[in-house]
Order: sequence, then C-alpha cells, then structure tokens
Amino acid sequence: MLMGDTCTRGCRFCAVNTSQAPPPLNEDEVEDTARSIAQWGVGYVVLTSVDRDDLPDGGSGHFARTVQRIKQLKPSMLVECLTPDFKGDMDAVRELARSGLDVYAHNIETVRRLQTRVRDPRANYEQSLDVLVAAKEEGVYTKSSLMLGLGETVEEVKECMHDLRNAGVDILTLGQYLQPTPLHLSVVEFWTPEMFQQLASYGEEVVGFRFVAAGPLVRSSYKAGEFFIENMIKRDRTSYQKFLESHRGSGEPEPQSKVQELLEAGQLDYPDMF
Repeated sequence: MLMGDTCTRGCRFCAVNTSQAPPPLNEDEVEDTARSIAQWGVGYVVLTSVDRDDLPDGGSGHFARTVQRIKQLKPSMLVECLTPDFKGDMDAVRELARSGLDVYAHNIETVRRLQTRVRDPRANYEQSLDVLVAAKEEGVYTKSSLMLGLGETVEEVKECMHDLRNAGVDILTLGQYLQPTPLHLSVVEFWTPEMFQQLASYGEEVVGFRFVAAGPLVRSSYKAGEFFIENMIKRDRTSYQKFLESHRGSGEPEPQSKVQELLEAGQLDYPDMF
C-alpha cells in the first residue's frame, strides 16, 4: 500500500486510519517499493493506496512513478493499480493509466442506492464510473469490485454490473462485506456461495465481463483472480503478436488497418488490447 497508512476519507466500511492532515509522502517509497518488488519471484503485483485528498493530484504522480520504476527494473512484471478516485480529476486518472500499468482497478464498492450510506461523501457512483471510463480510454484493462451484504438487492447488483460493463470494465470481483469493528456498518445479509456463483455466471455470460471472481471470501485483490488475469493478459498479447506476424509481408492491409477492419466487423473478441 502506497502513500502511508492514513486516509483522508472515512468510508463506513473501512477501518483504515483517517486524518485530514496525514504525514507527507516518503519520497524514498518509489525506489524502495520498486526494488523490493523487482526482487520478488512473482509475475503480477497489485499496488494500492489510501486516499490522499491533501495532495494536489491525489497522489497520482507518486503512483505513476512507482509503476514506471518497477517496469524499468523488471519489464516483464504485470502491474495492477487499485486506485482512489483522485477527487474526480480525470487528468490524474489519465496520468496513471499512461504510466505503463497493465490493469487499472477502481472499486465502485456498492450499488447506486447505498453509496451515500456506505462511502465517504466525497465519493460517488457516477464519479467512480467516470474514473473507469477515463482509464479504459487509455487502452488498459480495467477492473472494479462490489461488496455484498449491505442491503442491496439482486436487481440492484445486476444493474451495477451492467453500468460497470458499459463503462468498459473487463474484470469484476464480488465479495461478502464483513464488519471490521462495532463502529462500522453492520452486515445486513450474508449471501450464499450459490448466490455468488449465479452472479458470476450472469456477469460473464449475460453482461459480458472477461472474468468475474465471486464468493464470500473474494476480495478485490484475490490470488486466484490475479492468476487468471495474469494468464489472460499474456494470452491476449501472445495472440496479438502472432496476428501481427501473420499479416506482415502478406500483401494484405497493414496490421492496424486489418485490426480496425475486424473490429468493425465484430470479429475480434477483445478489441481493448489494440
């Protein structure tokens, strides 16, 4: 987790420390984090952070520099960034999306009706969708997450799933909300594993997500999900390279022109990677 352990917001589901004047950023964090990660024997890493509304860019630049340094030290590393909304600053969102990250994650957290009850007043449903749209416009994979058990209905969850997919989101995680302390929101309902599985099937087969991880213990950063995403990205990129190689010197239109032609004909399953 970047930028300290103290958040400038106070969402009612989260037990992270809060303050309107958190400590200043540790400028050594970028280099220290990147060097540590580069030495790990992993191929996929998730960077996340607290909200830092006290910073002009919300910490987007700090995030971006960390990603860039990781990629310099270990170009093969796949990097997911689970981000705040940067106060709705779409320039900050784009700065991070252009940093070289592979997956841009931002959690919408709950359905539209429950936003003001669950999240800090500075966050809202439409703003989160706008963040995801702005990130997707930069051509990266996008991901979001919903907590269940706060009083939402199945219909509201499905509506939110459609809203996220319409915003271009590729990957969704659904997990059970658990009350962190007695001072936080109480659990209204415990969803069954069967209900989670039904939503996962609906999300992939009806809504059209590339991947939905759903279950009582699933969280936004979910090891099995990360394994699937890592392999999905590698498979997509390998397929694209083979596609380019097969069309070079063939006398057919240039690869990018051919890609556009296939997109318009609806013959590519996943256009965002191009």
